[in-house]
Amino acid sequence: MTRKIYFTPDLFTFLEELKKNNNRDWFNANKDRYERVARGPMLRFIEDAGPVLRKIAPHVVADPRPVGGSMFRIYRDVRFSSDKSPYKTAVSAHFRHESRRKDISAPGFYLHLEPGQVFIGGGLYHPDREMLQKVRLAIVENPRGWTRAIPGKVFREGCSLWGEKLTRAPQGFDSQHPLIEDLKRKDFVVMGMVSEEDVCGPGFMEDFARTCRAASPMIAFVTNAIGLPW
Repeated sequence: MTRKIYFTPDLFTFLEELKKNNNRDWFNANKDRYERVARGPMLRFIEDAGPVLRKIAPHVVADPRPVGGSMFRIYRDVRFSSDKSPYKTAVSAHFRHESRRKDISAPGFYLHLEPGQVFIGGGLYHPDREMLQKVRLAIVENPRGWTRAIPGKVFREGCSLWGEKLTRAPQGFDSQHPLIEDLKRKDFVVMGMVSEEDVCGPGFMEDFARTCRAASPMIAFVTNAIGLPW
């Protein structure tokens, strides 16, 4: 694997300043800087991540197109939010399953770069009721498959399950089930935290691949549960 430096500390400096100056005048005055330290590097990372991800999950797509690809827009949708800040203060990308490339809940991998919060993740985020039911039933029907999907040493050292949970057992499921805490999950997401220093180092693509490989068995389980190939 080629060792490249994609991101620099200038990315995090830019995002910190954007958080303090989250307005159109400041952003427009610094748009070239955004292109240079954030958008451009992320698109290059996405392009190089394609061959890496194909070896881990052949149905997951790394789309380097500047519009409509894996990278999230910097512009916030403020229509239904009380926070009218026009820009996100993070740079992120979602590598989605090929069959659901427009779906925010699509299984796949996720990269989030924000000052003080850098992580590599993946799984099913906010799946709809039908998908959620299928995953829960798959856990009940194949508990050993589920517990075997998350025990690896690399997973335990670098990843954790994350997301919203119900306070009670979901309707129709035994509250005394040995995996009830997992059955309560509303998200089936893996998160692996990364340091800003590592992001800016030449081995970051290797770190990304390592976390994706560690998370892959769990994501494969939930992906297969909703009827998609992994």
